[in-house]
Amino acid sequence: MKKTGLLNQPISSVIAGLGHMDTLVIADAGLPIPTETQRIDLALTKGIPSFLETLQAVLSEMKVERAIVAEEMLSVSPHIYQAVKEALGDVPIETVSHTMFKEQTRSARAVIRTGEFTPYANVILVAGVVF
Repeated sequence: MKKTGLLNQPISSVIAGLGHMDTLVIADAGLPIPTETQRIDLALTKGIPSFLETLQAVLSEMKVERAIVAEEMLSVSPHIYQAVKEALGDVPIETVSHTMFKEQTRSARAVIRTGEFTPYANVILVAGVVF
């Protein structure tokens, strides 16, 4: 058994297998997940686990080079956008339309579905390298 860090086996496995520029999505409960993309479903009930809790857990183990959010997040859920900015620190955040965001999830290594009910609480994390 792991002593620290992520205990969720599918998430740990996906992160361990990421290469430079691979993507991992953390999603709210309503984001459509393409059938061809691995789904890691953590949603238990409304708000559990939250998007931000899940983001923090993933960031504890994943080197992120940049992130992508839907531009709609900035106007509809600005508190989530601010929290994402704080969690990511100096990591650049790009914005795309929600339609484009959903299209980009098709090429992600996995989508982690949370119990989050806040609109547009989704982020694509682009893997960096640790050397």
